Amino acid sequence: MKDLKYLAALSIPMVAFLGLNLGGVYSYLTPVYAFVIIPVLELVFPVDNSNYSEKDFQIRLKNKLFDWLLYLNLPIVFGLVIYALLFIISHELETYEFVGFIISIGIVLGVNGINVGHELGHRQSTNERFIGKALLLPALYMHFYIEHNFGHHLHAATKEDPATARYNQTVYAFWFSSVIRQYAGAWKIQKRLLQNNNLSFLSVKNDMLWFTLIQTLYLLSIYLIFGNIGFLFAFFSAVTGFILLETVNYIEHYGLLRLKTPSGRYERVKEIHSWNSNHVIGRIVLYELTRHSDHHYKSSKKYQTLDCYDESPQMPYGYPTSMVLAMIPPLWFHIMNKRVPREMIGA
Repeated sequence: MKDLKYLAALSIPMVAFLGLNLGGVYSYLTPVYAFVIIPVLELVFPVDNSNYSEKDFQIRLKNKLFDWLLYLNLPIVFGLVIYALLFIISHELETYEFVGFIISIGIVLGVNGINVGHELGHRQSTNERFIGKALLLPALYMHFYIEHNFGHHLHAATKEDPATARYNQTVYAFWFSSVIRQYAGAWKIQKRLLQNNNLSFLSVKNDMLWFTLIQTLYLLSIYLIFGNIGFLFAFFSAVTGFILLETVNYIEHYGLLRLKTPSGRYERVKEIHSWNSNHVIGRIVLYELTRHSDHHYKSSKKYQTLDCYDESPQMPYGYPTSMVLAMIPPLWFHIMNKRVPREMIGA
């Protein structure tokens, strides 16, 4: 039964559903839950830095329950988006309620959409990758699959990586630089992949063209069915979702840079090149994304088997709490800058 703890990740869409139906000030119930209640719970619950034995590792690796807990997010995310669209066009909403619903659904798209899509995007199964890409669709971030898998994991903790925040860079500046550079990077990677296989730009193997077409048809369909209000809701919910992702990207590698070897090449990615957090609430809600050091060290590992390492830089708070702190740059710099290894700052 303890393995069902990851069902707690579904508390976010449940709270969003509740907020939709209650309306009024409760339209902001999801952001309050995600960025006030969960951070408070992270401070209350103890940190768990234990790892699994080899026996437990193999049991968890083969247990399909952990996979189905991820797959469950697909109908929930799309079901909630459709329900929200039907709800907003059938009710007269105040502007503040409309904004609250956008933020709420955006949080779901970031946590239960992009985050789960990220995990499944690393799988070898075609079906799992398909589900992962589908979960990126409502956030209009399907290019993330290409840039993350073929770009970020290669260049993480270097200046060449759009998703690695520089020392003293604010989260707000990072939003713009990361979003723009990752999208441009995805096209560059796609072009290289096509050239390596002697394929033309118009090849059916050009995933970026497919992603662009699918996302355009997605928005067009919403506009035709739900009108201007539905279109605005879907678009800005997507923006909220990928801004949430970029905030996570910001804290995952902030200030950490790989050193160069005498040959001029970067050292390989190690456990020291990502911020780790063992705060149990954030671990559960984000499907162990907070054990990010091990994820980059061994990207093929499934979320339920990730370990923590003593040598990994540890965040003083969980990821949800750290995201809130990142929104206040002076406070973030005060807490985090002294934790960044000196040798990495000028790398």
